[in-house]
Amino acid sequence: MKIKYNAPTVLTFALSSALTLALSQTLLPNLAEYWFMVPGKSGFSPSRLRDWVTLVSHIAGHANWTHLLGNFSIILLIGPMLEESYGSLSLLLMILITALVTGVLNVLFFDASLMGASGVVFMMILLASFTNFNRGEIPLTFILILVLYLGEQLYSSLQTDNISQFAHIVGGFCGSLFGFFKPPQK
Repeated sequence: MKIKYNAPTVLTFALSSALTLALSQTLLPNLAEYWFMVPGKSGFSPSRLRDWVTLVSHIAGHANWTHLLGNFSIILLIGPMLEESYGSLSLLLMILITALVTGVLNVLFFDASLMGASGVVFMMILLASFTNFNRGEIPLTFILILVLYLGEQLYSSLQTDNISQFAHIVGGFCGSLFGFFKPPQK
């Protein structure tokens, strides 16, 4: 038996995020905060290259190992199935689009900075509910996931914490759109 690098997009994303956190906590303090966190609207400067990079790179930055493990336990569970169904390049593009959309909307509407892959997690959760559906149908699993996951996020958004429920909701919306308009490869 041999070990296979079975989901290159998902595995590379997970490993690079873990490396980013490890470097940030050891050799390069503040790496995650500087290159992997989108500033809020009052901190974003169009003249800084770093701010433009973080619109996408924020998904690879995490505050600590608990944050990273919380996101990647789900990404590593769902991601390989999605990568097999949609293809590595398509899934990579979905991840990058979700990152860009959540990053831009955070800069436009929120003062708080944004870091982590939870928007991607919610994109994958909603996208997964579409992997075995036929055109012209709305999967009941999609409706249930939408109600359970996004409903919980809407409820949680009424509380004060350091979690961006908005990124979760936007990620779920992206996953829903990808599911409706990008059928899985057969």
